[in-house]
Amino acid sequence: MKKKDESKERRAFLGKLTLGSIGLAMSAFVTNSKTVEENKKQMSKIKRVKAMGFQWETMDPFLFCVHHEDKYPIGNENLGPDPSLLQGRQIGQDFLLKDGWRMYHGASVPGFPQHPHRGFETITVVREGLVDHADSTGAAGRYGNGDVQWMTAGKGVLHSEMFPLLKSEEENPLELFQIWINLPKKNKMVDPHFKMMWTESIPVFSEMDANENKIMVEVIAGNFRDLTAPKPPPNSWAHEAVNDVMILNIHMDKNSSITIPKSAQEVNRMAFFYEGSNLTIDEITIPDYHSIELDGQQEVTFNSGDSVAKILILQGKPINEPVVQHGPFVMNTREEIQQAFMDYQQTQFGGWPWPKNDQTHGKEKQRFAKHSDGREELKT
Repeated sequence: MKKKDESKERRAFLGKLTLGSIGLAMSAFVTNSKTVEENKKQMSKIKRVKAMGFQWETMDPFLFCVHHEDKYPIGNENLGPDPSLLQGRQIGQDFLLKDGWRMYHGASVPGFPQHPHRGFETITVVREGLVDHADSTGAAGRYGNGDVQWMTAGKGVLHSEMFPLLKSEEENPLELFQIWINLPKKNKMVDPHFKMMWTESIPVFSEMDANENKIMVEVIAGNFRDLTAPKPPPNSWAHEAVNDVMILNIHMDKNSSITIPKSAQEVNRMAFFYEGSNLTIDEITIPDYHSIELDGQQEVTFNSGDSVAKILILQGKPINEPVVQHGPFVMNTREEIQQAFMDYQQTQFGGWPWPKNDQTHGKEKQRFAKHSDGREELKT
């Protein structure tokens, strides 16, 4: 635990640094044996390298990404930590990593009680643990351990995202990515809804590389090799194949390599090196917990070195429209942001139909989704 805490503290410190000097230092990572032409070609694949903080900077059509990793303790009868463990925390705004976990905006159960969104989509990729969803359309769900929820906020929705601690005899670790992807202007005011991409439906590419080391790639959006991810919601920028949106989560054994092919489109492509220590891209060393802006029209090869490496890739054709964001609202103009606040104050985006702002779904409930049209999905 101490080693993990030290790693997280280092990440927090790195997130505060400005890396204007890293471009100047990149030449130090290139071996002298290469020709000038080879060096230039390799360097052109990497446009920028930057340290990552808690909130990861992304590029159009994405808005940002957050990586949650919390080692929650055993849960009590209310699906939260024992109240004695909450002492010394800023309840309601607990974002400091104390004892390996955070309550975020939760008071008794960790997570994010009801809050509004308009004008974009959330993609919640849960690697470990569970999330309880509830929203103002009456929809609800419990998902996790490999599941993905893709929610279109559209013209406005209230939702809660709580992290129930269901295990009362052992710890409740949680790891997830939440990715915000923008909606084009024509779709910003569509009706809200969500789509479940259950882990059973998400294709996984797996192979042994030339050195007999394993590579695994979860294809969350788009295409990789001969695999195609489930179709995103119909109003998403990712729905149209021409926009070449791709989300990959890559797990590499040590001393392994993988090549990501070039895109046929002019896309923004970023890689987020979130676990490991010796990643190289075509022999250029990438520091731990850094993002890499890549030229999407060139193929790129990752090498993990002498440690396991985990990389999230976000790619897509840019929407190329003005972005004005204020908290949970993302529109094209300031006037539209003001209108969003007025609409929220007047309508509460349909109101909150649940008894609690931090709604959870009990201890015995299995993975499920109940949609606003009454359709239900049940998973064991």
